[in-house]
Amino acid sequence: MFNKVILVGNLTRDIEIKYSQAGMAIAKSAIATSRKFKSNAGEQKEEVCFVDITFFARSAEVANQYLRKGSKILVEGRLTFDQWTDQNGQKRSKHSVTVETMQMLGGKESVQQTQGVHESGSSEQAPTYPAQGNPNTYSTSGNNRQSPQMPKPEEIPSIDIDDKDIPF
Repeated sequence: MFNKVILVGNLTRDIEIKYSQAGMAIAKSAIATSRKFKSNAGEQKEEVCFVDITFFARSAEVANQYLRKGSKILVEGRLTFDQWTDQNGQKRSKHSVTVETMQMLGGKESVQQTQGVHESGSSEQAPTYPAQGNPNTYSTSGNNRQSPQMPKPEEIPSIDIDDKDIPF
């Protein structure tokens, strides 16, 4: 079976990070994606989809350090189905994405703004991560597993998304 999800959008809230008893970081947020289309009546419509996302281990710490509400991001992961009982005894469920790879979009300026650096301020460089290929990509993998080779930047297809296509 194959379970793979790729989403590009903006974070709808700041990262919320917690640590397990074993000391592993777990970060949660949500991403908003949208698509524009014409209705049968010829009207321009927009459909927005909000998806909860969860980061684990080092990617959770990186996300917490560099991402804020409104940050543009590409996430790649697997769809998970969560079930629980709420305070009123009602059974609840939702789908969410467990992030395996993330890529920060928006360039150096947006990363510096999340760090509180302004154009007239510091000359710090955008952060890099220990993933092969693209310096703005961070991938998680199991401790004892061999991680797959990341594609070279020239092998990654370009995604043409305009800021006006994002709902915020």
